[in-house]
Amino acid sequence: MSWQVRLAKRLLSDIRLFSRLVVRRELRGYQLEPARAILESVLNRKGLTFAVVMSRQAGKNELSAQLGAYLLNLFQRAGGFIVKVAPTYRPQLINSKLRLEATLENEWNRGKWQGREGYMIFLGKAGCVFLSADRRAQVVGATANLLLECDEAQDVSEEKWQKDFAPMAASTNATRVFYGTVWTKKTLLAKVRRELEREEAKDGVKRVFCVHWERAAEENPEYGEYVQGEIARKGRQHPLIRTQYFLEEIDAHGGLFDERRRALMQGEHRRQHAPTKGKIYAATLDVAGEDEEMTGEELRRERPRKDSTCATIFEVDLSTVEDPLLGAPTYRVVDVFYDTGTRHTLLYGKLVAYFRHWGTRWIVADASGVGAGLVSFLSSPRAFGHKVIPFQFSPPRRKSDLGWAFLSVVETGRFKYFADDGSEDWAGFWREVEAVEYEVSEEKRMRWGVPDGVIVEGVAVHDDRVVSAALVAELDRLPWARPSDSFIIERVDPLKEIDKSGF
Repeated sequence: MSWQVRLAKRLLSDIRLFSRLVVRRELRGYQLEPARAILESVLNRKGLTFAVVMSRQAGKNELSAQLGAYLLNLFQRAGGFIVKVAPTYRPQLINSKLRLEATLENEWNRGKWQGREGYMIFLGKAGCVFLSADRRAQVVGATANLLLECDEAQDVSEEKWQKDFAPMAASTNATRVFYGTVWTKKTLLAKVRRELEREEAKDGVKRVFCVHWERAAEENPEYGEYVQGEIARKGRQHPLIRTQYFLEEIDAHGGLFDERRRALMQGEHRRQHAPTKGKIYAATLDVAGEDEEMTGEELRRERPRKDSTCATIFEVDLSTVEDPLLGAPTYRVVDVFYDTGTRHTLLYGKLVAYFRHWGTRWIVADASGVGAGLVSFLSSPRAFGHKVIPFQFSPPRRKSDLGWAFLSVVETGRFKYFADDGSEDWAGFWREVEAVEYEVSEEKRMRWGVPDGVIVEGVAVHDDRVVSAALVAELDRLPWARPSDSFIIERVDPLKEIDKSGF
């Protein structure tokens, strides 16, 4: 036996050696533990199922790629197939394929592996097939006799998995691995994880590997610093932080603003009716339709389901911009304008006077549907021009993104509503807050608002005040300067979508 063969056998005897000396990107301890358990099942044909639940960006995709490269090297003469599944072809499946290709670009495999048909990679007789779990994807027939992997399993339809992919390992008793981060209790990953935990309790064989962000940070301090920054920016209880870094499941639906969040939103400052010299003010505007016959309280009494136009005035406190972790303002609601049914030609004049009275620096305005015309008037040079930031609530993902972004402002304690002044504006806002419900999908889209027909103490509850308040999240995207700097006039594109996030 030549020394080259002996060396190859030595390097393929343990994935840590392969990772360190062949790939030259050594797996961390928390990656090696599941890697060895998975390989032990594959090589001994045990056909076990595993769940690898890692905090976001902790390295589950690197683990998957190195497992793939290791098995392709090990079975390049005997032959065998790995099947890798992801929720979407682009970008998830493409990223997975590119990562495996990069892993195979080592001194051993460079020039020897080859791609086929755009969705397969071969090294000798061993191959890896990449398939999309998109509901519309027509999955070609494939058999996994080495390994069947499901990436981002929390986003894969259970029905799609059971129908199209589970049979691929049935006849071969191949090992199965579900990778992902936590989402709701209804996801495929959550259900698999609970079933595997029950099996663990019976036979003591470890099948579930959970890597909390603090565990990953022990071996990668820079990662820990990154996550701490995310926690400071979004808040410990933000759904994204809870699920993606602390691995805590959330409910798929319920009340959006629980008692804890409502406490965070309550301010101690008094309502104002005029600006204070030296303070910065901005406004948000949710626009409702007009009425030909009635307005105000009379209209609300006769047609309780009629929406209202609501403008919210914020005092923008730039002191928290100085905070190295927060780096963003605090917004205190100091006044509210509420109108039902007034014709937009008349409402325009009222709003112009109102916003000029407050000297608003910026106005985020709902330009969807019935609001388009009014907002175009407010955006004209004779009114407020570039100070108006139009916001569209369509497509539906825009309202979802707004909701997630608003939660970040709330969870970091940067949204404060004025103290109880005995007004209907104050009472109405908190009625709406308590009535807002949410429902999240597998795609991390959130539907939120007050359901139709909600009545509290004989009063029909809408969500006009809450939606107007939530538009502060668009203000939060502006490049606010520190108090010691001059105010930055240039702003980001108001139509550019908010960064994606999950509940």
